[in-house]
Amino acid sequence: MNAKPDINEILAMTGRKSIYQPEQQGLIYPQEPQFDSFEEARTHLKQRLVAACRAFALHGLDYGFAGHLTIRDPEHPSLYWTNPMAVHFADVKVSNLILADHEGKVVEGDYALNRAGFVLHAAVHEAHPDIVAMCHAHTVYGTAFASLGQEILPITQDAAAFFEDHVVIREEAGQVAVETKAGHKVANAFAGVKAAIHQNHGLLTASRHSIEAAAFWFIALERCCQQQLMIAATGMTPTLVTPERARYSREHVGSEYIGWLHFQPIWENLLRTQPDMFD
Repeated sequence: MNAKPDINEILAMTGRKSIYQPEQQGLIYPQEPQFDSFEEARTHLKQRLVAACRAFALHGLDYGFAGHLTIRDPEHPSLYWTNPMAVHFADVKVSNLILADHEGKVVEGDYALNRAGFVLHAAVHEAHPDIVAMCHAHTVYGTAFASLGQEILPITQDAAAFFEDHVVIREEAGQVAVETKAGHKVANAFAGVKAAIHQNHGLLTASRHSIEAAAFWFIALERCCQQQLMIAATGMTPTLVTPERARYSREHVGSEYIGWLHFQPIWENLLRTQPDMFD
């Protein structure tokens, strides 16, 4: 008797990226964009970068001027778009984004560049040409959890999205990342993973797919840190998802595509409620 095909074989046969993609035709469902020009792609990326910043504001991920999100330019991959220095996430818009190179020079835009953002993000982008987007912010739960120097445990299906797909960086722990060497150490850690916990500093996420995926996985990682801290506060030992089940869940709820998909309802809500994003 022939074995039944597994879910990945079924997806491959049907041309779907995820089990969440409907098999039934004609239903309303988010579609990944296609572009006819660099300019069209650039406009799309800049709008989504702004939306990611606004999403960070909605989730309370701001801390003064700390926090930076980047996306590679589609035509000039050695340049990246980022939010302006000392502008609140809620006030980031297309018109105040800046374009910078790996040396930290602003080549387009009126605002200054966040030095720490340049050191960390430029190093990661330069070391990993496949990484197109990156996010970092000084958040309450992520920063607190980072002080423990521990990985996220697979305590839930959501946490399993990061199982064997994030690292803890202990080098330069707690030291402000304003020197280039600090960026290189962070960059080295991002080989093949989508997230990092920098001890005594906070969370970083990266995507090889989109700024939407990088932003959602940052929001999700912050939430996982909150949940793990809450469980630790009870003094009880949680029952962990087994490694086999955690890997299975990560495969289906932790992919780049799923990160992008999770961000789509956030995008639609922002599109409806914050039209000034495009000013």
